[in-house]
Amino acid sequence: MTEEKYYINEVDIDEKSIYCHHDLMGELLIPTHKHNKAQMLYTEGGIVYVITQTNTYYLPARHFMWIPKGVEHSIHTNSESVIMRNLYFPVKKNEPLFYESEGIYPINDLLLQMMLFTNRWDGNINKGTRNYDITKAIKSILPKICVNNLPLSLPFSKDIRLTKIVNYLDTNLKEPLYFSEISSRFGFSERSLYRLFQKDLGMSYIQYLTIRRVLKAIELLLEKNLSVSEVALAVGYNSVPTFSNTFYKILRQRPSDYVKGEKILKK
Repeated sequence: MTEEKYYINEVDIDEKSIYCHHDLMGELLIPTHKHNKAQMLYTEGGIVYVITQTNTYYLPARHFMWIPKGVEHSIHTNSESVIMRNLYFPVKKNEPLFYESEGIYPINDLLLQMMLFTNRWDGNINKGTRNYDITKAIKSILPKICVNNLPLSLPFSKDIRLTKIVNYLDTNLKEPLYFSEISSRFGFSERSLYRLFQKDLGMSYIQYLTIRRVLKAIELLLEKNLSVSEVALAVGYNSVPTFSNTFYKILRQRPSDYVKGEKILKK
């Protein structure tokens, strides 16, 4: 399907309106595009990745992503039945810096209820209407309540040598993956590989591996009928408490609480 058939072409027609669109995704991919308006994206019902020119973002349940205006991105999912809830906002000069950066944030009860209140709206929402006041309020409270920009993204490797290593890690997450052994396997000294990770990805080996394992764990918790201990083993943790503590540091909640919250949302 060509991009011309997507509703996204209507987002910027009225530059002053707030645009609202809630619908089933209907496909596994929305191709690369951008808007003159900033996008608030909330999804339900599946695994969603948002890919920009520099990062792959993982958007888990009960979180939303803020995409600044002008940022090229594509949206990928594992199911056509994923529900996308989109609000597109005009961005003016001298607004809070929050609106200028990509980010993934937990959606609290207040924000979730406000988003769900817009469920039946579609298309342009114009100034002077009740719906406009409500959606504008959603945008206005974001910088005040969204203080935890979660590191649920990984940068693309630009160095072909590191791309091979990253691909190996991604397909062997359940293994120990000791840094010394990875260095030796791919013909690097530990010091050289450490520098390559920092230079190409802007993070250390352990930072990359930790985030990748947590992203995979989220996917398994949402999509598979596995216990927390089974998920821990599947992503390379022999200790459930260690896995739980690592998960908490990134998502601010325990794996067991995350699963319970997902079940509550589905009800």
